[in-house]
Amino acid sequence: MGKSTHFIGQPLYSQIIKLLHKPTVLRLSQSHQGERYVKRFDAWTHLVVMLYAIIMRFDSLREITVSLQAEARKLQHLGICMMTSKSTLADANKRRPEVVFEAIYRHLYATYHNRLLSDSRHPLKKEPQWMKKLQIIDSTTISLFSNLIFKGVGRHPKRGKKKGGIKVHTVIHANEGVPSDIRFTSAATHDSFMLNPTTLSKGDIIAMDRAYVDYEKFEAMTQRGVIYVTKMKKKLLYTVSDEIIYQSPEGLMAMRVQHITFTKELKKGERVIHKARLITYADEKKRKLISLLTNDMESYPQEIIDIYRKRWEIELLFKQLKQNFPLKYFYGESANAIKIQIWVTLIANLLLMVMKSGLTRSWSFSGLATMVRITLMYYVDFYSLFNHPEKDWEACLNEVSEETSCPSLFD
Repeated sequence: MGKSTHFIGQPLYSQIIKLLHKPTVLRLSQSHQGERYVKRFDAWTHLVVMLYAIIMRFDSLREITVSLQAEARKLQHLGICMMTSKSTLADANKRRPEVVFEAIYRHLYATYHNRLLSDSRHPLKKEPQWMKKLQIIDSTTISLFSNLIFKGVGRHPKRGKKKGGIKVHTVIHANEGVPSDIRFTSAATHDSFMLNPTTLSKGDIIAMDRAYVDYEKFEAMTQRGVIYVTKMKKKLLYTVSDEIIYQSPEGLMAMRVQHITFTKELKKGERVIHKARLITYADEKKRKLISLLTNDMESYPQEIIDIYRKRWEIELLFKQLKQNFPLKYFYGESANAIKIQIWVTLIANLLLMVMKSGLTRSWSFSGLATMVRITLMYYVDFYSLFNHPEKDWEACLNEVSEETSCPSLFD
């Protein structure tokens, strides 16, 4: 047989990194002191090597360098002019400021989130109006072997030892599926610090879990015209002004809507009074009652329930990141190296989401990531291969169609 029907004169990986702009990467690195005392291993090379390692799901520096040596003749397509050693990569992860990669991610998000992500996920599905305004906030903890860098929380139930952990606080827009804002803290940091009413605008809708319940911040959001929907914490004290109970056809409680008031005493005799609506409904799948808290006094209760259920999008994002990229093993022990690896993971996720949005064939993210990993350094056209992966096999069948059976490798 001849060449693949998907053949192109550059590796698939070089097509992915075309979404990056080398001069911009170097400019961002220089503005954050990332090129000081650097002779050859610049930010572009650093980023491309780390992206390669993340997409390939390598667990060690040795795997990275050995694989690059095997692909030496293809590195020129990636804009790499040197062979990376373990010590060079380790030093770069330790010394180049992680804020360089943060700046690269934020630049990529600003470049692609409107053009390729928002409108392409469900082109034929009509979404409710509130989807465009909905932001989801949550955090996920990545466990570390050491507790020296990032303070962990809790102890192992058997050994009693305390692991380290880095908490990734994330905000996503519900119609995008990639983080719009990220902050790192130790695992012991409380989630509520991420909820900052001053960064929100009138008309924004925020969905979050009960870890973010804070009457003072909720009242500030209400004053700014920001709507929140969260799960109610147990044992909170409040007064009920009125309530309405809706029954099912069987005569059971289907939903209860209450108007409530929270009162919180502050220092120096000050007091915060916050009025909210408490919606309790029966979840048939979980077979239990769920209570939601919101400052939206006008929307239908079912709409509030739908908004909260959309919060699951961020949990799917965390699952996507942890299942498809190496976040159990880190290429360095310093806080800087760990943060660089997480930022590059977020960059890899964003790039693959952008590539996925340009496909006409439907792919799950896990299926796409696996296929990209297998063919990353193949000379195949991304869109040709992923829109019609069976094309080579069909061509093979056509070539042997006159024969009674497919030729054996041992004939």
